[in-house]
Amino acid sequence: MSNTYDVIIIGGGIMGSSTAYHLMKADKTLKVVVVEKDATYAKASTTLSMVNTRIQYSLKENIQISQHAENVLENFEDEMEVNGVRPNIVYKREGNLVILDAKAEASARKAYEMQKELGCAIEWWSPEKIKEVYPLYNMDGVVGGTFGPKDGHFDAYAVLMGYKAKARALGAQYMENEVVDLITADKAIQGVKLASGETLISSTVVNCTGAWAAKLCKKAGITIPVDPTKRQCFAVDPAIKPATALPLTFIPSGLYFRTETGGLILLGKSLPEDPVGFDFSWDQKRFLENLWIELAEFVPAFESLKLVRGWAGLYAVNTQDANSILGEWPELKGFYLVNGFSGHGLQQGPAVGRYITELITKTKPVLDLSIFGPQRIINNTPIMEGGIY
Repeated sequence: MSNTYDVIIIGGGIMGSSTAYHLMKADKTLKVVVVEKDATYAKASTTLSMVNTRIQYSLKENIQISQHAENVLENFEDEMEVNGVRPNIVYKREGNLVILDAKAEASARKAYEMQKELGCAIEWWSPEKIKEVYPLYNMDGVVGGTFGPKDGHFDAYAVLMGYKAKARALGAQYMENEVVDLITADKAIQGVKLASGETLISSTVVNCTGAWAAKLCKKAGITIPVDPTKRQCFAVDPAIKPATALPLTFIPSGLYFRTETGGLILLGKSLPEDPVGFDFSWDQKRFLENLWIELAEFVPAFESLKLVRGWAGLYAVNTQDANSILGEWPELKGFYLVNGFSGHGLQQGPAVGRYITELITKTKPVLDLSIFGPQRIINNTPIMEGGIY
């Protein structure tokens, strides 16, 4: 039947498109459809991200996920070539630098040792080393820093379109529509209903809806601790330009920034009072009254600058433990969750798409990510990971 599929993927962002690609790569005979409500991706977290990939986590599995992403991104343009057209993802490995104060030093040392054991490119820098490489930085109160030389950023839209084009070339279908209901029976998923009035039938449905994940789950009576939380980013043009590109730099206050094309500085900060809801407005007062002060304290040369623009996107924040929820919901057979990435999803897309494909096709996972399984949500047993940023 034309409306019957092996797999229905709801959401065509990085998670949905990576999963579609990996499914078709695993088995080209599968009938896979990706339902995306906005083909422009204007409000997708994938395209509104400030973009970062890094191995600086304190949980082994998160580190391994990022290691896989590094390998994928290195060869992404060749792998995603379709009919002679290769995506240009502008992969820049300018590094990530985490600035440490005395309070964070012990936990950072522990994470650093784990990263080294796993074979990561990671360096411990003294305040003197940081000042030597980045002389604009103020070292007051700094005890050191961890630098990932292979960390970096890329063109998120190009990566998304690369996955989408390759998935379609392999046989996946993309449909611009909105899922308005989930069809269930006997504790199993049966399909979905669309805003257009159509019904799609499948015994395997994957929730890749990002910030909208909890809203979709409620249609099947499922509650997950994922909040759509507004995060704001800003682009500024400093009067004094750094001599070299600045890595994505995290300072103890929670502020983070990096250089961008054209001599601009991109920056942001997650705050406890960030509103929950589907709000995409941005407020220059946030920068002028808060972030500018913190930025200028750490980089005094940036006291004189021009605010060029700002934007807002949504984090799908897992309020239980800020880590992803991956796998089949134990109380609804065939309904898979790929949710709750809390701002880390873009860099985790390659590994997660492969892992969900392995679960669906009953293949032994290359990388065991069962620690992120949804049973912990039901049991209320959060993953304990320090130093999440």
